[in-house]
Amino acid sequence: MIEKRLKNELTRKRYRRFKSVRRAVWGVVVMAVLVFLSATAELWANNKPLVMKYNGAIYFPVVKSYYPTVFGQEGFITNYRALDLKAEGNWAVWPVVKWNPFESNEALSTYPSGPSAENWLGTDDRGRDLVARILYGFRYSMGFAVLVWFFSYIIGTMFGAAMGYRGGRVDLVGQRVVEVFDSLPYILMLLTLIAFLGANLWILVAINVFLGWMRISVYVRAEFLKLRKREFVEAARAQGVGTFRILFRHILPNGLGPLVTFSPAEIAANIYTLAVLDYLGMGLTPPTPSWGELLQQAQNYVTIAWWLAIFPSIAMIVTLTALTFIGEGVREAYDPRKTVAA
Repeated sequence: MIEKRLKNELTRKRYRRFKSVRRAVWGVVVMAVLVFLSATAELWANNKPLVMKYNGAIYFPVVKSYYPTVFGQEGFITNYRALDLKAEGNWAVWPVVKWNPFESNEALSTYPSGPSAENWLGTDDRGRDLVARILYGFRYSMGFAVLVWFFSYIIGTMFGAAMGYRGGRVDLVGQRVVEVFDSLPYILMLLTLIAFLGANLWILVAINVFLGWMRISVYVRAEFLKLRKREFVEAARAQGVGTFRILFRHILPNGLGPLVTFSPAEIAANIYTLAVLDYLGMGLTPPTPSWGELLQQAQNYVTIAWWLAIFPSIAMIVTLTALTFIGEGVREAYDPRKTVAA
């Protein structure tokens, strides 16, 4: 009970120190809004009504697919824009942006097209709406970044925990393995493996995890080396507590500092990595929405399509800046000097 009370008090102190960094709080707010908008992107940008009434029946196209024959159409995809939704008794509630990220605006004479009432931020070189591409692109960027961060930290934590707790020969061999992986030229190996294995979201995640798990393992190893001789570990060992429980119930919760502190920066770095790969044409397979792919298009139309460079860049800058501010707040909260002082 006393240990739990002390942990709760420490958590409250860390929370107060995090809140003292105002830009970190704003970073959390910005990221929460971006994640919410992207997770619910179908409600904000889609070529299907959210709900509609047609010929006396209520439909929810955004959550359920209907065959074209239901509305008297032919083909395989229902064209909701072609329905007479202005007739008496018919109505529809559309998303704010009436385009999905894969649909071209065929009413335009040229692509890319600048900002307009139909396409608020313009279109890309295939006539696809830029708002939809950026919004859905955040989903893929954040999904990739979080998956790489999660699996890298899982592997790195297990490897670092084994080295730090066991020490001796396990630590010696483990350190040599880490040095071998760490000595590999990251960018060269990344591009080589993508060239051999191809590129989709899961392959890119696997390759980046394979090449990036060792960074956190070094810090976890140091924490476990420091904590394995502490009194609470010796007491647990004397009571016959198993090794796995000692590692992940007693030592790991007290060594979370590096894991938490480096997480925002790691996620930001992963977002940047995916953007670079997409820019080079070695990232997500087309026509997947991608910020890097939009920036690559901007290079091809640098003199006539400024919106392709400006708006994706703003989205990336806002995201990375928010994560940087969150990282500052986390470092302030987990500062060991202030934890001791508190």
